[in-house]
Amino acid sequence: MPTVPLTGDQQFIKNINRMALLRLLLKARGLSRSDLSGSSGLTRSTVSVLVKELIDEGWLVEDDAAVTGAPGRRPTPLRLDGTRILLLGADLGPDAIRVVATSIRGDVVASEQATLRSKDPDAACHQLAEMATALFKRVARRGVRLLGIGVGLHGLIDKRSGVLELAPNIGWRNVEVGRRLGKELASAGLGDVPVYYQNEADLAAVGEAEFSERRDDPLVYVSCGVGVGAGIILDEALFTGASGSAGEIGHTTLVIGGAACSCGRLGCAEAYIGLKAIATASGCVRRGHIDRRALARQLAAGDETTHDAFARAGASLGVLMQNVWSTFNPQVIVLGGETVTLGGATLLDAATGALADFAARARLTAPEVRLARYAELATAVGGAAYVLHATLHPHQLALHTPYVGEALAAS
Repeated sequence: MPTVPLTGDQQFIKNINRMALLRLLLKARGLSRSDLSGSSGLTRSTVSVLVKELIDEGWLVEDDAAVTGAPGRRPTPLRLDGTRILLLGADLGPDAIRVVATSIRGDVVASEQATLRSKDPDAACHQLAEMATALFKRVARRGVRLLGIGVGLHGLIDKRSGVLELAPNIGWRNVEVGRRLGKELASAGLGDVPVYYQNEADLAAVGEAEFSERRDDPLVYVSCGVGVGAGIILDEALFTGASGSAGEIGHTTLVIGGAACSCGRLGCAEAYIGLKAIATASGCVRRGHIDRRALARQLAAGDETTHDAFARAGASLGVLMQNVWSTFNPQVIVLGGETVTLGGATLLDAATGALADFAARARLTAPEVRLARYAELATAVGGAAYVLHATLHPHQLALHTPYVGEALAAS
């Protein structure tokens, strides 16, 4: 794992100060150099030097000087520049790949989606790199810099080794994704770009926190798709646990000795909330594959079986949210993923109704529940947000996967 540089490393300390100024501007846009000096504790001369660098590099722009009525030079407000730095994010799912390009302010510049051609790890990483490269070439222009690429994976990642230990819905176990992605991106001409990868729900949570003017903390993002998982933001940082598996709520037990789950256990939340369970109950699984169009069509047509399947899944989701509430005491629970999109009000009403019932019985106020800001792009946008988050926190080296450096060295 990376180690913290020596305290005498002046470049490292300078970078920490630069990123501290950017974080201040993310929280309160329009601050002047004087404001930044007062908030950061850095001298005005130091702030002026760092701000000039950040403007030159495309991070910041100056707005028109504010009229205060006070004598002397008017303070010049600063804000993030959304035009000169790009972030790429990707969602490598069990059935599809989504890639997006965003600004550092969270504006989605472009996006692309394609069916996963093969579940072979090498082939899947090749397709992802191919799509990411094509998207960047489509939106890149003179003077624009690519800061990095963040990839969401639907499985359990050991942050100590960087290995994807288990992704049951795509059939992967002990896959070194970092090296594969680094090699593929290097072949595609992006070998000098840092690659970050993390669990898909974790990335979606980072996207909700990093690209929002709201500062909800703690925040729990619950991802509902073929799999079910959660990303946890605590004290403005991603909480991943000792090895990186925190948030695997889809494999917590809802029913002792219950339905079989893809992980091999019985009674997991995923076996009741996951999209494949809903599709199976609705008769919308063809040759082992979910027929999403049929599922949506049947629900829209008022098919009772499909409606009941989504409603039952929603009630189970309400139980899961109650468990999340009791465990993490979040300020807000964000719901996202294709199950939420497909199920609509049928799923959501059942879920929030069950949560409200738990709250009423305990005479407590349940946390706010809201939908993901970026809907089906939540994980891909979260990947882009993770690049920014890691860049803005150079002192938190646990944010950087061990294979970032190895992938670049291999190129």
